Amino acid sequence: MHAYADDIQLYLHCCLADTAAAVTRLEICLDDVSHWMAANRLKLNAEKTELLWAGSRYSAEAQLGSSGLSVQFGTAVISANDHARVLGVTILSDLSLDKRAANVCSSGFYWLRQLRRVI
Repeated sequence: MHAYADDIQLYLHCCLADTAAAVTRLEICLDDVSHWMAANRLKLNAEKTELLWAGSRYSAEAQLGSSGLSVQFGTAVISANDHARVLGVTILSDLSLDKRAANVCSSGFYWLRQLRRVI
């Protein structure tokens, strides 16, 4: 687990064969976190909760991407994504930062175009 301000991240290491057991463990963990938050007058927002099956580019876990198993949380179903934002950095399921580099370049070109209007 990793917590930063109002951002909580749960990590679980598993092999491709253990994904069903990992989903069960994540559901139990999400339920425990939700109960703790409710006891402290907080609410876990299922709409903002993301699930990322990640692994190296050469592992089978990274190939799961958005086709990986989903997690049941209360009445909501949390589906896997191909990427997730972690403290403002976009990480892909193969743990590369390609999307982050593209976002930084896009933002840089946007601000260059804005500066061109000023000059």
